[in-house]
Amino acid sequence: MADIATHGSALGTPEQLRDPDYTPPLANAIPLGIQHVLAMFASNVTPAIIVAGAAGFGFGSNSADFPSMIYMIQMSMLFAGIATLFQSIGLGPVGARLPIVQGTSFAFLPIMIPAVAGQGVAGMAGLMTGVFIGGIFHFCLGTFIGRLRFALPPLVTGLIVLMIGLSLIRVGIQYAAGGVPKMGTEGFGTLAMWTPALVVVVVTLAVKFFTRGLVSVSAVLIGLVAGYVVALLMGQVSFGNVGNAAVFAPPLPFRWGLEFNVAIIVGMIFMAVISAIETVGDVSGICKGGAGREATDREIAGATYADGLGTAVAGIFGGLPNTSFSQNVGLISMTGVMSRHVVTIGGIFLILCGLIPKVGAVVSTVPINVLGGGVIVMFGMVAAAGVNMLSEVVWNRRNMVIFAVSLSVGLGLQLEPSALQHLPGWLQILLTSGLLPAAGLSIALNLLLPEDLD
Repeated sequence: MADIATHGSALGTPEQLRDPDYTPPLANAIPLGIQHVLAMFASNVTPAIIVAGAAGFGFGSNSADFPSMIYMIQMSMLFAGIATLFQSIGLGPVGARLPIVQGTSFAFLPIMIPAVAGQGVAGMAGLMTGVFIGGIFHFCLGTFIGRLRFALPPLVTGLIVLMIGLSLIRVGIQYAAGGVPKMGTEGFGTLAMWTPALVVVVVTLAVKFFTRGLVSVSAVLIGLVAGYVVALLMGQVSFGNVGNAAVFAPPLPFRWGLEFNVAIIVGMIFMAVISAIETVGDVSGICKGGAGREATDREIAGATYADGLGTAVAGIFGGLPNTSFSQNVGLISMTGVMSRHVVTIGGIFLILCGLIPKVGAVVSTVPINVLGGGVIVMFGMVAAAGVNMLSEVVWNRRNMVIFAVSLSVGLGLQLEPSALQHLPGWLQILLTSGLLPAAGLSIALNLLLPEDLD
């Protein structure tokens, strides 16, 4: 499918393919829509698995609350689909009405992981309340998002994305070695744990660089399948939860209740700003790559409204924050198909998967070390994306000072959290994430330091 743009006669004229309102023939539109889902599937469900694992009811926990992780996986799919429809179909001022695929964002993990660590299901009430409030704030950003862009040049956004990747890489290594349940035991870091994880990494790289089209775009998913097969042959896969999962289950509002946690709420509000700016970049990229034009103010505002509404609704029903998926921006540039209705088909497919708990149960059979191999690649790519953004920076003395101080403080507090042991608990969570102090410092220094500092 990589060369679809060169076969315009089957799909439509070049002008039609650049039109978001054009619908290709269904025989082509359906596989194109499913292709969008395949490109983001692994990245979309992974945050729910990681948050559940951090809280203590995920992989290997033997917790009676393990079904809560299956529910969170289910909600990840369901509300990625619903948020995608907000973008592609629109609802009044909500939605860019462009082929934007929404999904659960890795960017929020550095805030969510320490906030729920070891709390079990009890930590979910505060987390979901924070997601809901953060979504409302995110929605409100749509009215003035354009005015915030000046405060976030490539120096700042690149550092923030780099810090997101750096803060998560440790999680990938822990998972590949066996995860939290095996830490401190002889089973942690054994060859049996590492083998499936390394298969995932090797297959992902091979597929990514030695194939083209849909196969290349789905490299991480194919790598996970290969690692899964190896883990299955090694006896590491259990299907016990699949048989117990229901065939159909509706989402439950406020399943874990309401709880106002200051650290989570502040963290979600701050990350909403970062996520909104990322969405502006994605909308601009889609319009440039797919339609050969600049994004309009209405499209940018509509996309931000949809981000916020999708996140707020997901929070009500136990889903994690939603944002636009950048890998799908590249997919549109690759296929040359700008139709928002193709993405609508992908959104409907995600909704159907999200209403079937057995799909979530099947996803939960993926061993933690297999997932570790996948997230090593995914989190590394996040960090690499940050480095790519930083390549646009003019590295004069001023910018080097901003980068150095922000990175040192952010990464240092993350590596030595006990340095803040005398602060209130909620403030410790925010600052030891590493992300918030690095982002806050870089934004403040960039606004305050004179440009002519040479």
